[in-house]
Amino acid sequence: MSRILLVEDERAIADTVVYALREEGHSAVHCLTAGDALRAAGDEAFDLAILDVGLPDLGGFALCQRLREGRDLPVIFLTARQEEADRIRGFELGADDYVPKPFSPRELVARVRAVLRRAGAGADARAGHAAGFEHDPGGMRIRFRGRLLELTRYEYGLLAALLARPGAVLSRAQLMDRVWGDALDTGDRTIDTHVKTVRAKLHALAPDADPIRTHRGLGYSIDAD
Repeated sequence: MSRILLVEDERAIADTVVYALREEGHSAVHCLTAGDALRAAGDEAFDLAILDVGLPDLGGFALCQRLREGRDLPVIFLTARQEEADRIRGFELGADDYVPKPFSPRELVARVRAVLRRAGAGADARAGHAAGFEHDPGGMRIRFRGRLLELTRYEYGLLAALLARPGAVLSRAQLMDRVWGDALDTGDRTIDTHVKTVRAKLHALAPDADPIRTHRGLGYSIDAD
């Protein structure tokens, strides 16, 4: 059973989606606003989020960035908008799928199933592939060579983003979206500074280790096994 977060301000739509998800065997939590969703996500971990783009208090795109801070959360967007620019924006944020309204609840559930299957396969493929690290996303804790790292919010988010894809190069723009999405004044210097402090903390635990790689003009990666 997967835990699904549904954020939709139209109750009639939400009721049909929640029913369909529960019929499929999922556990669904429905929130009417982005604020409620952020509070729910702070209390428990979800396996996937379904977000309406046109929410009354905070847009679905901005909510996606907030929910993904420090975690690798699959996201499906729901929207009444048909503009290509909106679809592109969603996929640039890392959307796993994009469903236009009106839609069939059964089709949405099938898409949820496909996204969860891909996410599960990706997690299995990545598990244990970052040398020396143990990551507990639910507890937001990271250990290196068996010792707990004392990390700030953004240090944790940065390291968690790199650990989600060992060996892959993440650009500064990708890291900014995933970790600093709510900090409008963030720039490349902030990211570089946090990389430096994380490296220092890793070096303090293991002077011989330097698992974070700088790729000039591209971004950063973390060593895979």
